[in-house]
Amino acid sequence: MKRLPVLAILLGVGGLVPFLGMTVGILFFPAAVPVPRLVPALIDYGAVILSFLGAVHWGLALAGDPLGVPAQPRALRLRLGLGVLPALVGWAALLVLLVGRPLPALLLLAAGFALVSVAEVRARRHGLMPPGYLSMRHLLSAVVLLCLLAVLVARLA
Repeated sequence: MKRLPVLAILLGVGGLVPFLGMTVGILFFPAAVPVPRLVPALIDYGAVILSFLGAVHWGLALAGDPLGVPAQPRALRLRLGLGVLPALVGWAALLVLLVGRPLPALLLLAAGFALVSVAEVRARRHGLMPPGYLSMRHLLSAVVLLCLLAVLVARLA
């Protein structure tokens, strides 16, 4: 599969709507204004999406050999690990938020998204990722990171 299905691209871009909407709401309403709890909602959604990114790699590991790559125990371990670690980072961000620390939670999520992107680039170099996937992931992850970092900077200022 050299190109991603159009529906996958549309759904991926659609997944940015909550990030963008909450970020705009957070940036235009000062922290003292009790608008809907947008920062916790952003962190919650970010944790869910980060878990979803891990699920892609879990699925690739369980699918066997969809990319024509010979099954290698090391590659399987890396895929399974990359399938689980983003969910754990998202969960950690939720725990940090639960104890009333939204800014470290935002930073943790941003780090999680960035590290998944780095891991995916490395996996692609070894032929472990579908060709069209990374182009879309990089664009989506860049927007997510910009949203998370914009909120972090705005709340620090």
